[in-house]
Amino acid sequence: MIKLFVAGSTARAAAEIVGVHRNTAASFFLRLRELIASKLPSFELSGEIEADESYFSAVRKGKRGRGAAGKVDVFGLLKRGGKVYTAIVPNAKASTLLPIIDEKVTPDSIVYTDTFKAYNALDVGAFHHRRINHSELFADGLNHIKGIENFWNQAKRHLRRFNGIKPENFQLFLKECEWRFNGGNHQQLLRQLKQRYKRTKQ
Repeated sequence: MIKLFVAGSTARAAAEIVGVHRNTAASFFLRLRELIASKLPSFELSGEIEADESYFSAVRKGKRGRGAAGKVDVFGLLKRGGKVYTAIVPNAKASTLLPIIDEKVTPDSIVYTDTFKAYNALDVGAFHHRRINHSELFADGLNHIKGIENFWNQAKRHLRRFNGIKPENFQLFLKECEWRFNGGNHQQLLRQLKQRYKRTKQ
């Protein structure tokens, strides 16, 4: 069933293919997500970094965007041509987001953001701050956050197929999306996950 998980199958579909109860498949898939989240490496980001906050539906549907009810606030950092880092945050205030940037991004990096006021403090910090005003332009040469926005779109497409995720499990699903983005193609992800799972059986 590891192959089906890496391919992006839902637990329900995997259960039908393999011939087990869907609860068995769901439990196994949850175990894989826990394994992935527990083994994600720690890393710093340097160079050209895109920062952005996004809002995910957990179980309920409703208003979109900042301040939406029933949503999970998520913050992300992406190195252009490299890895992405995500974190669930209680809010999108400067006091919440800036410590994450300070921890994960090396000084003198260029940090690209939109014009959300929480990022104003970056103007006087240890980074070179560039803003793109999305009400006027989607991109202005190198000044854009298309990379992190592309990651959000990929993650939301992947998570929509599950028809709602329990809030207590959302962190695991988010880190799965991060792992998929950073880990390479399906063959590389499968090899990596098989090795990690094998170690848990030893």
